[in-house]
Amino acid sequence: MTAPTTHSPEQTTQTSAAPFEERVDKISAAAYRIRHHALNMGEVQGQGYVGQALGAADMLATVYGDQLRYRAEDPHWEARDRFLLSTGHYAIGHYAALAEAGIVPVEELETYGSDDSRLPMSGMSTYTPGMEISGGSLGHGLTIAVGMALGLRYQGSSARVFNFLSDGELDEGSTWEAAMGAHHHQLGNLTAMVDINALQADGKTDTVLRTEPVTEKWESFGWYTQRVDGNDVGALLAAFDNAAAQAATVGRPSVILCDTKVGRGVPLLENREKAHFMRIEENEWQICREQLTAGYEGKASA
Repeated sequence: MTAPTTHSPEQTTQTSAAPFEERVDKISAAAYRIRHHALNMGEVQGQGYVGQALGAADMLATVYGDQLRYRAEDPHWEARDRFLLSTGHYAIGHYAALAEAGIVPVEELETYGSDDSRLPMSGMSTYTPGMEISGGSLGHGLTIAVGMALGLRYQGSSARVFNFLSDGELDEGSTWEAAMGAHHHQLGNLTAMVDINALQADGKTDTVLRTEPVTEKWESFGWYTQRVDGNDVGALLAAFDNAAAQAATVGRPSVILCDTKVGRGVPLLENREKAHFMRIEENEWQICREQLTAGYEGKASA
């Protein structure tokens, strides 16, 4: 397995002052590397939540490469922004982003899901540097994020909290209780991002429990709400810039609803029927990497 070059910052600050097209190119390259890492990790196990990692790569690259304040060498830096992965099974994508950020060594990704690895198949804060919470049963992340954002305010911290959710989590009542709590406490330091890939374990999201019109729902809960193509880096950057402009110690919480495609960037996997938990044949992994690279290089040269 080969890995693309990773650019790891010694200490990351927000890069929104750079020219917009430069930012788009930088994040697009990071998203490509995150996808590449996810494929390499998936090959270790021969299966897994690879489709979600590919679909969410642009979201993760945008947050870690452009928005999040952190120190790669000090994951517990007190002034850091917090990124909470509510969807613990998306850990494969998060690990790839942590490697891209320089928090986890790229070489360590090969241990994914193995005995004694710091990178278990579901996110565990006790194991992995940069993993703020443990993920398991869905619907708890936003509740924790609300408490964390409120606690940071009481401490006088300017740090922001970013919470990654899935559209399947919108089935959970606890998510909406937390949404109400965030508005009640005017947590302007909280930004939620929802991966709307229209798929969950039991089937298509709209057949399990229809949540649309989801934009109007979040707006009615008092959140500053944006809906974008979650695989369009330019649209994501603009949305996060808008959310950052809204950020305040006291103010409206923000949510960015991101429509994504499972398996994005790898046509072989984009069209796979059973895509929630993918089983990929041994001979297909290299095909996936080749398709990913061809697509990325084709866009870069267009």
